[in-house]
Amino acid sequence: MTESPLTGTWRLIGWHNETADGDRVYPLGQDAIGIVTYTGDGHMMVHIARADRPRYATEDMAGGSTEEDVAAMKSMIAYAGRYEFRGDHVLHHVTLSSFPNWVGSSQKRHVRFDGDRLVLSTDPIIHQGREITAELIWERLPAA
Repeated sequence: MTESPLTGTWRLIGWHNETADGDRVYPLGQDAIGIVTYTGDGHMMVHIARADRPRYATEDMAGGSTEEDVAAMKSMIAYAGRYEFRGDHVLHHVTLSSFPNWVGSSQKRHVRFDGDRLVLSTDPIIHQGREITAELIWERLPAA
């Protein structure tokens, strides 16, 4: 696979969902943090989380309470798989996800470049009974 303009690692600048009537919702807060990586050989991975995720009371990863586990799950999204860049959009072919329903799916994201920034957005979807469009803004990280 040849490298695409997506190739590299990007830091989340912002994520909001916009309703059909113009309301903005910040699913993981206005200060959400995240990283997305696109490799030259066609793999991708993304992790987005609330900046203020509560810590578990124990250092044992499997020792949290039900409430701690629910809070941890509700405060992040992560997935990985292969990707296909198609110019104005990218398809994420999901093989692993914190949201199990996405495994085996292809998640379409519209692609727009704005200087050093990458803007990924969804087609309108129904989320919690409302039609929304998600927009995620990323800034390219320098090579290590």
